[in-house]
Amino acid sequence: MTYETSEPLATPMADAPAPRARHRPRWNKVPEVTVYFWIIKVLCTTVGETAADLLNEKAGLGLTGVSALMSAVLAVVLVAQFRTSGYRAAVYWPAVALISVVGTLISDNLTDNMGVPLETSTTVFAIVLALVFVAWYRRERTLSIHSVDTTGRESFYWLAVLFTFALGTAAGDLVSERMNLGYWLSAVLFALAIAAVAVARFALGLDAVWSFWIAYVLTRPLGASVGDYLAQPTGDGGLGLGTVVTSALFLTVIVGLVVFLSVSRKDVIAPERAGRRAS
Repeated sequence: MTYETSEPLATPMADAPAPRARHRPRWNKVPEVTVYFWIIKVLCTTVGETAADLLNEKAGLGLTGVSALMSAVLAVVLVAQFRTSGYRAAVYWPAVALISVVGTLISDNLTDNMGVPLETSTTVFAIVLALVFVAWYRRERTLSIHSVDTTGRESFYWLAVLFTFALGTAAGDLVSERMNLGYWLSAVLFALAIAAVAVARFALGLDAVWSFWIAYVLTRPLGASVGDYLAQPTGDGGLGLGTVVTSALFLTVIVGLVVFLSVSRKDVIAPERAGRRAS
């Protein structure tokens, strides 16, 4: 799916205060939303699920220790991302992969360590994500990912990404437990939900911004279901590949696609294109 994400929602209201002037980097800091974007995004969500399980099982640090370690690594990568002057696939996508792991661990900590019901964590993450969007729009007057070209907008963007992963993890686990569909059928269910969003966007005119973010949330449980199906033992309804093989397989594909995009630059939004889309 390819989304244009600067629709009427991104148009300031006549009586809205003008955003504060600030230095704008020359280039947008996030990629064009193409088929490559969605493929890598789903792969990253799968890695987030399997890598979180792998680290929790093999690292011997416990869920809390693994969460602290991965959060520290994510912080380092995000610093590198914020320091770039524009979108760099080799920096951006590792940040997404790591934030998928951290988002998964946040949800798992609430459920496993603190005993928070999935209904509660799903509701809380949805509310927090909504508040991020409200704050983002009130300050910037746009939620378009084609104009993530200031430090403030990039900060809101990554906060939104983090809570989409946490929300997708909690909501996916909730649906999986309540409906007891198994990994494969769960993946089909979430794929159909994403297809419905695409139909609503392109056939019924659903707002581009919201269709993008809804699909972004739904790719998290889709990727997790695929990862669990591949990694879990056959007796539990999976293919039994294990978390090591599954994580390595998906990471290899991610690296290959990121190298391709770094060379081809097929997903780079040029300043003049970003300007037209944000107008």
